Amino acid sequence: MLWPLLKIFLFIALVAAAAWGAGWLLEADGGVQIAVAGTEYTLGPLESVIALMVLLTVAWVLFKLVGFTVSFLRFAMGDKTAIDRFFDRRRERKGFDALAEGMMALASGEGKQAITKATKAEKLLRRPELTTLLTAQAAEQTGDKAMAETAYKKLLRNERTRFVGVRGLMKQQLDAGNTDTAMALAEKAFALRPSHGETQDVLLKLQAGASDWAGARKTLGAKLKHGALPRDVHKRRDAVLALSEAQEITDEDATVKMREKAIEANRLSPDLIPAAIMASDGYVAKGKPRNATRIIKKAWGVQPHPDLAAAFARIQPEESSAQRIKRFGALTMQHPDHAESRMLKAELQIAAEDYPAARKAIGDLAETNPTARALTIMAAIERGMGADDAVVKGWLARALTAPRGPQWVCTNCNRVHGEWQPVCEGCESFDTLYWKTPEESTASLPAGAEMLPLIVGQIEGPEEPEPVETEPVEVEAEIAEVPEAEPVEEPEEDAPETANADAPPLDYPAEKEAK
Repeated sequence: MLWPLLKIFLFIALVAAAAWGAGWLLEADGGVQIAVAGTEYTLGPLESVIALMVLLTVAWVLFKLVGFTVSFLRFAMGDKTAIDRFFDRRRERKGFDALAEGMMALASGEGKQAITKATKAEKLLRRPELTTLLTAQAAEQTGDKAMAETAYKKLLRNERTRFVGVRGLMKQQLDAGNTDTAMALAEKAFALRPSHGETQDVLLKLQAGASDWAGARKTLGAKLKHGALPRDVHKRRDAVLALSEAQEITDEDATVKMREKAIEANRLSPDLIPAAIMASDGYVAKGKPRNATRIIKKAWGVQPHPDLAAAFARIQPEESSAQRIKRFGALTMQHPDHAESRMLKAELQIAAEDYPAARKAIGDLAETNPTARALTIMAAIERGMGADDAVVKGWLARALTAPRGPQWVCTNCNRVHGEWQPVCEGCESFDTLYWKTPEESTASLPAGAEMLPLIVGQIEGPEEPEPVETEPVEVEAEIAEVPEAEPVEEPEEDAPETANADAPPLDYPAEKEAK
């Protein structure tokens, strides 16, 4: 509100000053005399001021005309001028408009329209690092792989766009299934930009798939260096790579190196079960059972596993059953209520033929966590305690349809593997296998398989009540000895039913039937 009022006062003051100046010039004496070609011109003070203003205006116009003439002559001679800059700005504006329209068309899924706009923008802008990339992406969207490949190869010529071109070609080779070429391009892209996270992941996955464990460890170190991977995750995955490198060594001359790699993998990640097993076997081969025992106990403390128990048994293969039960107490005492510990104690007692102790060790695991292994152990216990075959077969039948329990499961695609592997066979992901219970761990059998335990239990059940089968025969013999046999000849077929009506119930004891 104050500024508009101030501008009004300023305008009035200027008008008043101009009026006062004009009045003062009119009243002033003197003037300016100008002689041109023998003619004198006398100008008063006001006329002199007006003439001076006109002269300045004409001089400015002449100066502009001269500048325009010089610029036109330079334009005609091929030099850069304001006219060129005007047309350049106009062309650049149109080019960026076409580029923006092409990007909008690409985002909208209109690949052909994006290619058209990219071609127009390239003619106007002459910026291939922008327009060629748009052309490549639009060609990929339309499915024209040849055009996209040509565009990416053009990007290789410029140092600023070389990484983008290599990455685009790498993704094309991955889509085509050419893993060898894709890995070579990934290594080139990694050399150009080591800090790029996606390139690191792709290269690590390809190297792991190609069993290039040494190269994968270098890539993993680069991920740690550039902050793309936490330190604890790096330690575990480095241990996985070291273990994989040890597993690849199969020559007899390389056993020492294999043991060293396995021990290194266990040192990097003590909870990695395959590394602990391989390191334990390595120490056993070197004659160091104490080190092997320490490794297995530490891994069992993190997660009990049947393969750890098998490796622990290999430390002292010649011991007796009683000695083994005592030595295995170092494992089972760590997690006494764990299902794996309870099944392990039961198996040790079965090996020692102490079946009551085995039943006590497994407890109610067959009801609380009825896995195939627990039910099979129960069948072995029943067999050892002299149970009927029907009871044993009933436990085994339940084991057929029971869940398999924990297995090596890929956390990415949920595929179950028979043994641990560094790379998933399904989705080819690296370090995604963990020992856990799969989501659907029940065996798939035909309809009605849930009746299998009942059916198996009845296989030998009817053999026990033998007196019941002989009883109708005895009654028929008594009826045959009756003197009045002629009236009974017609309903001969119904005679057994009549006799059974007088017979005792089928579930009576044999002693009552004899009475």
